[in-house]
Order: sequence, then C-alpha cells, then structure tokens
Amino acid sequence: MTHRARWTSRKHPRERPAPPAAAPGADSPDAAEPAVRVTDLTVVSSTGGHPLLDAGSLTVRPGHVVALTGPSGAGKTTLLRAVCGALPPGTERAGGEVEVLGRPVLRLTERELRALRRHHVAYVGQDPGSRLNPRMRVRSLLRETAARPEPDTVERLLAEVRLPVDEGLADRRPGALSGGQQRRVALARALAREPVVLLLDEPTAGLHPALRDEVGDLLRHLATEHRLAIALSCHDADLVSRLADEVVELRPAARPSTTVTPYAPYAPGTALPARRPAPSADAPARPPAPTEATVPSVAPATAAPATPAAPAPALLMVRDLGAVVGPRRARRTVLRGVGLALPAGGSIGIVGVSGSGKTTLARAVVGLHKPTAGAVALRGTPLAASVHGRSRDQRRRMQLVPQDPLGALNPSVTAGAAIARPLRLHHRTGGADARARVAELLEQVALPAYLADRYPHELSGGQRQRVSIARALAARPDVLVCDEVTSALDGETATAIMDLLVALRERHGLALALISHDLRLIGDRTDTVLVLDAGRAVEAGPTERVFRAPEHAVTQALLAGRLPAAGPASVA
Repeated sequence: MTHRARWTSRKHPRERPAPPAAAPGADSPDAAEPAVRVTDLTVVSSTGGHPLLDAGSLTVRPGHVVALTGPSGAGKTTLLRAVCGALPPGTERAGGEVEVLGRPVLRLTERELRALRRHHVAYVGQDPGSRLNPRMRVRSLLRETAARPEPDTVERLLAEVRLPVDEGLADRRPGALSGGQQRRVALARALAREPVVLLLDEPTAGLHPALRDEVGDLLRHLATEHRLAIALSCHDADLVSRLADEVVELRPAARPSTTVTPYAPYAPGTALPARRPAPSADAPARPPAPTEATVPSVAPATAAPATPAAPAPALLMVRDLGAVVGPRRARRTVLRGVGLALPAGGSIGIVGVSGSGKTTLARAVVGLHKPTAGAVALRGTPLAASVHGRSRDQRRRMQLVPQDPLGALNPSVTAGAAIARPLRLHHRTGGADARARVAELLEQVALPAYLADRYPHELSGGQRQRVSIARALAARPDVLVCDEVTSALDGETATAIMDLLVALRERHGLALALISHDLRLIGDRTDTVLVLDAGRAVEAGPTERVFRAPEHAVTQALLAGRLPAAGPASVA
C-alpha cells in the first residue's frame, strides 16, 4: 500500500497542550520517554469483586507498536480503556497506576481527562459501529473530529484506511456500511485527530486477509514515520508477529479448562485442510464409522454404475434475493439475485471482501433487512419479508448471531437474563430450570456460570460474542446464521465454539450459515461455499472443489490473500 506523505503532526500550541519532549540526544524510539506506562494494574467488579484485569503492566514509547494478546476475558479491553481513563462502568481500580504522557490518568479530573482524549489519546473499541452516530454521514463523522479541516481532509482520511473516495461512500450513513467499512471509518475518525497515543481493540477483526495486512502496514507506517505510540489487542498471531515491536500476553485470573486444540488461521499459499464430512440431511445423527467388516466391496468394472443419490431437500431456500439501502432519493442496490440452498444438518460458508454484501444477505434472510426481490422459504414454507410478519415459531427456527454483539445485547440486561429470554418465550422455561439451562449454555460456549450476573459492558468483546451465541442456541433453532462469530476470539476458544456448532449439526441436524474471512475455518467446517462480490454471487459449489480449483477471479484473489481487482461499487 502506498501511503500519502502529507500526514504531519498537528501543532496548535495555544489550543492543545504539547506532549512531553523526548530526552535530549534521543535519536530512536527506544530512547524516548514512554508515552504510556501501566504498572501492576488490577481492576475488579464493584459488586462481586471479580477481577477483570490482574496486575497488568504495559509500556509504550513513541514510534512503537505494542500488541496485547491472551485468551478472551484476560483483560485486554479493560487495560486499553484504563489507558484513556475510561474503565467500564461497575468496575474499580484495586491497585496499580496508569500514566499517559507523564500524567496519572486515573487521578485526573473529568475536565483534564476530556482535554487528554481530545488532543493526545484516541481509542477505537472492538465494536466501533455501535459508536458511530447513525444519523450522520461519513463526511460529517470525519470532519467532526478532524484537527485540520482542509478541503481534502475527508478524501485523504478515506484513502488512508483503504476506503473508496469516488463511490459516494462519504455520503452514506453507518447503516449503509458493512462491518469492515464501519471499523475503518472509526479508525479514520481516530486518525483525524492526529493523536500522540492510538489505542485499538481488535482493529482487524472482520476484515479479509488482504485488507488486514493493509491496515497492519498503515499502523506500522504511522508508528515509524509519525512516532505514534500504538497499543492494540489482537488475536491474529501472524499479524502480531509482523507488526508489533513488543508483545504483552495477559492471562485471566481464572480460566475455564478446555482440551480442544486451536486451529491455525488461513495463511495464503498454504494447503487447506481436508474438509470434514457433512452429516446426512435425512438422518441428522451421523452413523458410526464403517469398520473393515462393514465396508462394501468394490463393484466389478462390468457392473452397472450406481444411481447417484437424490439431492437432499433444502431446509432453507433463498431465491433471487435483492436488497437496497439508503433513503429513497439515494438508494443503492446491495444484493442482486442471490440464492442458496441449505439442507438440514448442512453448512454453507459465505465469503467475500469487506462490503461485498455478506451481512446484508444474512440480515435479509432472517428478516431484519427487507428485500426488494426474491423469496426465502423454510421447510418449503415461504416466509414474510420482514421478521415482524413471521410467526414466533418461524422466528425461533432461524437465529442470527450478529457481527456486533455489543449493539445486539441490551445494555440494561444481564447476560443471564438475555440468554433466559428465548427460553421463556419459545420453551416456557422459567425459575430454577431456566437458571440451570443458562449455566449449561454458558458452559457450552466456554464461559463460567458467574458471568450470568454481569452486564454487557462488564464483559470482554469475546465474552459478549459467546453470550450472543448462547442466546441464539437457547432458542434451539433449525438454522443458525453466524456473522464473523470467531473474529474476536482466541484460537482455542474459537475452536471450542466451532466444535460445539459441528456437534449440534451432527446431533440435532442444525443447519449452519457461516460468514467469515477465515478461509481455513470455512474450508474445514462447511460443505458448500458462496462467494459474493459487489452484491452478486460470482461462484458457488462444494467447498473443497471451489477452494482447490477456483474458477472466478474474485475467488482466486481471496484464496491468494490479495484484494480482488476493482469492480462495481462495494456494498454493505
């Protein structure tokens, strides 16, 4: 990626207090005074005293990138929020210190904190889309925080984060953007302030590999050329190894035990694993593996060819789906004639670059985005275009796990109450039975039972994602649509979640639609794959065949880990 050389540090001494200067004679980032210093910070819940962060320490110097790693729930988000003086509500510091540019952050007044955040420290959370004003256009969102509102500020910022400058994206509202586009707009807003310290919580989650590498290169460029002190949390081991000057691994105070083996993220140029066999559609429980005594003998060459088995009937059928976004005068078509068929116990992977229409397709299928054309049928019964026109049982049978769990979970409802709600609505489960079932669902998604009493803001991003999965599973759906459900999880937890979903497929015939940029996960866990580009289905078929012999240029580019050639305008 070619970066513009016009990015310069802001200098408004009368409006903005200057950060501390480097020590005399300092000629490298290692010689500079730390911009961030965290020492033995412990943060606990104000009510139960449960530790969210246990003796975390961090040092970040100008020009350096420090990566925070560790399993979900280890305190990475809490540590980043502490640096900007914004501990989650319902938590308190039990020990340790936080200094930013020589100032004790957790001892500053509200006015001093606002000045520090306005001029020196920028933070981009794990669910940035939920922090973008849905009524403001991208152009206004960027100008709102820009330190230097020059005529080309918006275009320059969009180009920095690899968003198109000539396709009308600046005039869209957040609701017309994909999750990956929202994430990059939030990063552009942070860069617009030209901060000294940049804090990023999973900045590349939900981005396809080529764009992930582009964002990584941008962060490396900002740190090296403009001496930003960057701290980020990340589960992508490959990105961390290429980007970070230092890695700080956090461990939770109490971690659920597990015996699963983590999967390796897909790396371009490496062979994909053998696909797991799919369960039979008409017999959801997989039969025992054949032994030597039960393997049929090979028919002689003169025997008549066996009649191919009839295709399994579709549990979910989508035909010629079309959708638009935007107000009436500025509507854009974001899905064009997309179809898919998913049998009971089957799985389909939906892939494509950020903005290709994956999330819009998922929302249209479950009735949260009203399509303009096409039809969706479940077990042969046509479904209403909107979820409000579907029966309670139809809504139960098809559940969505969204990409943005913070925006999907009610902030005033505990995790346990959120999971218990579908139990009451769909299965009339209450009282002690509901509490026991909630604890069981939390255990299935590798979360301790005591997290049932916590609110969404008291959970890490990965924990919120798993609560969202548990809530969807509580309804006992026939079809589960998962939008980037492993993007904020460490490899071990992601494997545990996917093993759970595979077990439900095999045991209960759960049909799974999986949206992900992790092509190794798609290759290992799905039977078929659908490739989207600019709202159109450009290739579809058995996952093994498509991944080993891709026919379309877009599929070939995705598997090679590069950005597809520019085509029609990207969509949400």
